[in-house]
Amino acid sequence: MTIKVLVVDDSALIRSVLTEIIGREPDLVVVGTAADPYQAREKIKALEPDVLTLDVEMPRMDGLDFLERLMRLRPMPVVMVSSLTERDSEVTFRALELGAVDVVSKPRLDIRRGMEDYAQEITDKIRAAAAARFRPHTIRAATKMPSSPEPSKPMWYSSERVIVIGASTGGTEAIKEVLLGMPPDAPTILITQHMPAGFTRPFAERLDRLCRLRVQEAVHGERALPGHAYVAPGDAHLTVRRSGADYVLGLNQDPPVNRHRPSVDVLFHAAADAVGRNAIGVILTGMGKDGAAGMLELKKSGAYTLGQDETTCVVYGMPREAFLMGGVDEQVPLSEISGKVLSYLARSGGRQLRV
Repeated sequence: MTIKVLVVDDSALIRSVLTEIIGREPDLVVVGTAADPYQAREKIKALEPDVLTLDVEMPRMDGLDFLERLMRLRPMPVVMVSSLTERDSEVTFRALELGAVDVVSKPRLDIRRGMEDYAQEITDKIRAAAAARFRPHTIRAATKMPSSPEPSKPMWYSSERVIVIGASTGGTEAIKEVLLGMPPDAPTILITQHMPAGFTRPFAERLDRLCRLRVQEAVHGERALPGHAYVAPGDAHLTVRRSGADYVLGLNQDPPVNRHRPSVDVLFHAAADAVGRNAIGVILTGMGKDGAAGMLELKKSGAYTLGQDETTCVVYGMPREAFLMGGVDEQVPLSEISGKVLSYLARSGGRQLRV
């Protein structure tokens, strides 16, 4: 089946380059382009594309306003094309809240060469968008309220415990859902989300404003603290190691794994080695198999492992592969994941398990 794509961008150069990149793929075809949302609206009606690529900043009506109207009147898979400015990153995360499936970064200099560097990522994300389980989003209010009930009394969670989370397509909203359900004294949380470099710091800062945990982009050599969540930078693998009584974060520029850097497998393998049965592994929505082998290693090490279920995934790829490989103890809806983690911790009294 050929995936029909409509490219919406006010830059003629971007429209041309995206059309070339997409057109080289045998299963993708650009059925049209539009320079602004008004043109896009007419071409959506006439051409019935399967996926829209949408610029954040456009004349006459910006991409966010158009996306909000589109999701209300004619919901369809959208991949945002965004520059790495602070304002654009904020708008992009709002677009993901509204229902955009994913985001690709747009270089500000040497656009043709920069876009070619992202060619594989662009076409992969269009395919993922076309395969996404699509539904209109209900936007959670931007508060610090948890998504699951708090324990009846505060718990002390051992500093030995570490929660590791991996996600890809649809993961920014899924991660937010999980973290909103975690108390401020939760164990250390380490997160690998497939995301372009330059977006992970604003993503962490956005989560930090919403969640009761402290959330930040990971820093190499920093001690991992309870009550904190650390997000892998967009072009570095995140690892963890023991140093005496502490866990220490590591970042490296090793080659991509499963075509990703950061890779979920890298984080999960490191956690299996360094944390073992004191770890809790969570694999969320995403296309492909990154994290499946690492999830199995976590389970073999004695860790408790959870996978997001098919009905609540935007793309049921990574959790499915982890489940089929035998690495998932339980598959549960997204809304129940934080509660499942807290219940597991409560059953063990928040204490570390003996090795």
